[in-house]
Amino acid sequence: MEKWFEYWKEERMKFYKELYRKQENLRLTQHPKDKLVFYAKDAYDVEYLAPWGWAENEGIHWRGDYDLTQHGKFSGKDLSYLDPNTGERYIPHIVETSGGVDRTLLMLLFDAYEEETLPNGEMRTVLKIHKDIAAYRAAVFPLVSNKPEIVQKARDIFATLSNDYKVLWDARGNIGKRYRYQDEIGTPFCITVDYETLENGTVTVRDRDTMEQKRVKIEDLDEALN
Repeated sequence: MEKWFEYWKEERMKFYKELYRKQENLRLTQHPKDKLVFYAKDAYDVEYLAPWGWAENEGIHWRGDYDLTQHGKFSGKDLSYLDPNTGERYIPHIVETSGGVDRTLLMLLFDAYEEETLPNGEMRTVLKIHKDIAAYRAAVFPLVSNKPEIVQKARDIFATLSNDYKVLWDARGNIGKRYRYQDEIGTPFCITVDYETLENGTVTVRDRDTMEQKRVKIEDLDEALN
């Protein structure tokens, strides 16, 4: 049974390591043996370093066979398991992994929120949340809103991407302000349709974290967003 407890410890840590950017703020802490409840074999907490200190993100508890033994005792049912390979009969042990959606979301916001000073002295607020759980995968912009052909091409791209992704349409104000707004809500990619799009079928894709921009063919957008 110990190997399965180790398995679940590794699996749960793997889950959080894929979510959080700042690995140094994530740790696995064992409960002191003298603090365990009487039926527990072992217990660990997945913790994240919040602004007020280390906070529990999830508990991983090896509860032994206590739960099923008690259920069997009071229900009068045999809850043992017969191993078909060895012929051994035993009461299965329980490994409880207990995480909370609300606390995980809070820690994700702590992990992702950044205030960066740009080379020009401007302050940028950005939410560097994992692209798979961001509110939107991408935002689509027409460079200008008074050119019907550019707006229509942007609308076409928006409609196509909407079949597979959560995307946001934004045609307000200037392009710089649109970028800043998308940074603040954590949109990983911004796609700008401009005059060059009409000429050669490419768009500008901007990366939220690096602010780098590159030209991408419309037919290659799916690859660029992954």
